[in-house]
Amino acid sequence: MPNLKMYNTSGKEAGEIALCDAVFGAEVNQYAIHQVVVAKLAADRQGTQSALTYGEVRGGGIKPWRQKGTGRARQGSIRAPQWVGGGVVFAPKPRDYSFKVNRKVRRLAMISALSEKVKTEELLVLDELTLAAPKTKEVVKLLDNLKVTGKALIVTAEKDEQVVRAANNLPGVKTGVVGGISVYDIINCDKLIVTQAAAKKVEEVYA
Repeated sequence: MPNLKMYNTSGKEAGEIALCDAVFGAEVNQYAIHQVVVAKLAADRQGTQSALTYGEVRGGGIKPWRQKGTGRARQGSIRAPQWVGGGVVFAPKPRDYSFKVNRKVRRLAMISALSEKVKTEELLVLDELTLAAPKTKEVVKLLDNLKVTGKALIVTAEKDEQVVRAANNLPGVKTGVVGGISVYDIINCDKLIVTQAAAKKVEEVYA
């Protein structure tokens, strides 16, 4: 059972927290993480690309020149694929790129991502997170106190409008609630900052 130091918003140590092995100390399954991340990125694709095929492009009904006697290569239409303005061979059409990942694999990927953050010492636990005001400078001060640089993901047990508004204008800083963050969000941040309440709620959901 991993024991991690807890910190307050001033960056001072505020005791320790014992985390559940089944969630934060499990063996990391890179395949599960890869599957879930690829599925997420595929689902995010718009898939609206489209082009006209030879049969769909307008015009070109008349033969550009006679078949024989001109010395030029034979052509049947100015809308054939080799012509500028012609149809596209195997033209892309709108499609849905998303695919399903089994629930057990999604669960395994989330546990693996959390466990990896613990192993790489990229998980910080706060005893609680209360801001004096929903101001950007409050989150900047918090990150400075915790010596966090790079991309950060702040996770709370319940939605906190003050935290959301305060972090909204900071590039590289994202907020979320338990159940509302993805595996991609976790592995894409340099530091995962969770409150004590959020850590316990994660254990309730995934243990």
